[in-house]
Amino acid sequence: MAAALLIVGLGSSEVRGQEWATKMFSVTNHNFGTVARGSKTEYRFTFRNIYKEDVHVVGVRTSCGCTSPTVTNRELKTHETSDVIATFNTRTFLGQHGATLTVTFDKPFYAEVQLRVAGNIRGDVTFDPPFVDLGNIDLGKGAERTVRVTHVGSTPWEIKDVRSANPNFEVQLSKPTHTSSQSAYDLSVRLKSETPAGYVKGQLILVTDDPRAPQIPMDVEGRVVAEVTVSPQLLALGAVEPGRSVTKNVVVRANRPFCVTGVSCSDGCLTCPLKENSATVHILPVTFLAGDVLGKIERQLKITTDLGEGAVPSVTVQATVEAAPQAGGQQSAVVTPAAVKPGSVGQAVLK
Repeated sequence: MAAALLIVGLGSSEVRGQEWATKMFSVTNHNFGTVARGSKTEYRFTFRNIYKEDVHVVGVRTSCGCTSPTVTNRELKTHETSDVIATFNTRTFLGQHGATLTVTFDKPFYAEVQLRVAGNIRGDVTFDPPFVDLGNIDLGKGAERTVRVTHVGSTPWEIKDVRSANPNFEVQLSKPTHTSSQSAYDLSVRLKSETPAGYVKGQLILVTDDPRAPQIPMDVEGRVVAEVTVSPQLLALGAVEPGRSVTKNVVVRANRPFCVTGVSCSDGCLTCPLKENSATVHILPVTFLAGDVLGKIERQLKITTDLGEGAVPSVTVQATVEAAPQAGGQQSAVVTPAAVKPGSVGQAVLK
């Protein structure tokens, strides 16, 4: 459950008063390592609103032009997430560089969080294109792209291996072309046809014979698109009292007739009756039964069809289990955000 956030002026340091914001980030430092000139190099600092109050990001600034920051979502309600994307400017900078990204919040209280990045941009290694862009791929089709890897130098340069943690990638490396001034490879990346629907993001690690930088990363991005669409993919059910149920429809469409063979979630709190008919459009009444545990509930609804495993994107279902308000009840007093001004001294207390 989310924690209420109170700021009380107890004479503690300003740094302690801003810890509430830092607690939302799981990571605050990242090293890009050694990267190629012109390569697409970025890192996402994910943060999550763990409080009952709404959180608002005013902006983010950088201490160095070598890194450009952006924020994907500035308004966060309880349990919502956002990313600070740090993009390393490998086209205009060379050598070892680092930056401090300062994220500024003004709600529920003023705070600043500092994120740090660093990396070494090699000027003698380039990728063309700068990363493996798979684009949109139809589910079950697979895709293949080729990147030219070039090393400038009189000494022959060798790629000894290409590694990846993603089992859906297959890589083939051509024989090198060595001249008096450079070495070049054609690196082909194939996305397997059995890759499930969804966003594809990963890295290839080029293992070289250069002791100064034995490993160089190459980004891979794409999206596997299913022939089936689901609306909505985020099903918000609102507030539900314990023991009560609420039903809303999910619409599943495809470009050819299909049958829905199952609808399920991890713990059975979501149910849906099935009809054994084949159609291009299915309207599924999904029912949520609230249990006794109060708080926000989030489940993944899995819809299976005769189109094959993974053909239908999953649906995120959200609800809040709340007890009915009691007449004559009293609410405890809280300190409002207006009680603390930017730059004031305070301490974060989780209740």
